[in-house]
Amino acid sequence: MHPGFKNVLGVFIGILVGMGVNIGLVTLGPILIPPPMDADLTTMEGLEASMHLMEPKHFLMPWLAHAMGSFVGGLIAYLISGTNKMRSAYIVVFFFFLGGIANVTMLPSPLWFNIVDLGLAYIPMGWLACYVGSKLQKHH
Repeated sequence: MHPGFKNVLGVFIGILVGMGVNIGLVTLGPILIPPPMDADLTTMEGLEASMHLMEPKHFLMPWLAHAMGSFVGGLIAYLISGTNKMRSAYIVVFFFFLGGIANVTMLPSPLWFNIVDLGLAYIPMGWLACYVGSKLQKHH
C-alpha cells in the first residue's frame, strides 16, 4: 500500500476511533460520577444552565475523554501511517485540540478547567502517543 495512502488512512481511522473513545467516556461519565441534583446534561442548554452546579469531580471524565480520545487517536494514526508518523499523530491531536477550543468557547466552564483541558489533554497526549507508538514498533 502506498505510504501516502497509509498516512491518510491512519489520520482518518485515528480521528474516528479517537472520537469513539471520547464519546464513550463522556457517556460513561455521568454513570460513574452522577451529576448534581437538578442538572440536565442531556442538552447543550441544560448543560450550560447546570454548569454552576458542577464540582471539580464532574470535570474529570470530560478531561479524561478529551485526553484519551487524543491519545488513542494519535497512537492509531502513528501505528497505521507509512511515513511521517509523528505528523499523522499530531494532525489527529490538532483536530481534537480544535474541538477542545470550540468546547471552551461554547460552554461556560471554569477557567481552571479550560487551562487544564487545553494545556494537558491534547499536545502532551500527542507526544505520549508518539512515544508509545515508537516503543511499540521497536518491539515488532
